[in-house]
Amino acid sequence: MHTKSTEINLLTPASKLPLYNKRILVTAPRNYAYRLSEQIIKKGGLPVLMPTIETCYLSNYSQLDTALGHIKEFDWILFTSRNGIAAFFQRMNDLNIPVSALENCQLCALGKDSESLLSFFGKVDLIPRESSPAGIVAELRKIPQIHEKTVLIPAPEVVGLPEPDVVPNLITDLQNLGIKVTRVPTYITQGLDKNIYGIELNLIRQRRIDVIAFSSTVEIESFLRMVNSPRDYEHCVIACFGPYTTANAQKLAVNVSIVSQDYSSFEGFAEAIATFFSF
Repeated sequence: MHTKSTEINLLTPASKLPLYNKRILVTAPRNYAYRLSEQIIKKGGLPVLMPTIETCYLSNYSQLDTALGHIKEFDWILFTSRNGIAAFFQRMNDLNIPVSALENCQLCALGKDSESLLSFFGKVDLIPRESSPAGIVAELRKIPQIHEKTVLIPAPEVVGLPEPDVVPNLITDLQNLGIKVTRVPTYITQGLDKNIYGIELNLIRQRRIDVIAFSSTVEIESFLRMVNSPRDYEHCVIACFGPYTTANAQKLAVNVSIVSQDYSSFEGFAEAIATFFSF
């Protein structure tokens, strides 16, 4: 059944939609890119897919396997991404570990990622009000005797790019609460070769891209390695998915014009981009 907003978009002439004729470069990895693209299309935009990073399986599962072998020792499992959720449960399946092994753990996921966790496990104990690692810390701080708890964080192993400060800062903040934290690599995040994007990079240089939409810091890091200089993209409006990605973009000397305040879903990101062009 279509939502009301979808029906309105289907019946509204494309020229009346806020992102009509706007080409928006999507740098998110493929499994995220289609979801953001769908929301952009609903607003009348033309997504141009150029994933600057990809996620893939680990080459060495020893740390994750060790953690899974002692999973009952953890009070909380904190997932910071949908990829982490999928990779974690895939490995459990590979090792024939039943999901019932997690029955004594409390599980946390951010925003729409909770839907993925529900599909694998059937329950989510915590969805922070703020869809960010800082939101996780804020919620855990409210729990009595939280300093006595042990936490597992399934995280990406970043290869060939500087690791963003998101997970390291989360770990530090949790340790400052007295929590015992174990981080395990669950999947790989790595940059892609710019040579596969000759057409897309030329579109940017030819001023045929209106917006570049970044959904994570590591996407920005990889994108900057693909362009020759800021002059390649200085005419583009830069949009970032939430204040944390924005802050890191600014540290990388990228001028951000659009910041999605609703960063629990890509619907909010597309809405922020559309709002920018509505005035």
